[in-house]
Amino acid sequence: MLVVRFKVKCLPDKRDATLAALRDVVLTSRKLAGVVHFDIGQDLTDPDSFVALEVFEDREALERQEALAEVGKVLALLPDAIAQEPEATIYHVSSSEPWG
Repeated sequence: MLVVRFKVKCLPDKRDATLAALRDVVLTSRKLAGVVHFDIGQDLTDPDSFVALEVFEDREALERQEALAEVGKVLALLPDAIAQEPEATIYHVSSSEPWG
């Protein structure tokens, strides 16, 4: 299982366009085989920042998600929309269990 954390800080005047593009990514990604969870939220302390937490069964599921047209639209938008370089980390998880 792979867990991906991605954070992007956009320019204030690009926030709405970035939000709309990210919303499209979420809606499409959640339907893909091998996507366990896919969430993107707005940072509560910085409305210009968005944080994605993505969980995939395997690398192939991640690659299917990255190949989506909606992801391509976000990647095309980012060079003119970001205030700083995005942060991204992939975690390789060997096991998980419900909490509580």
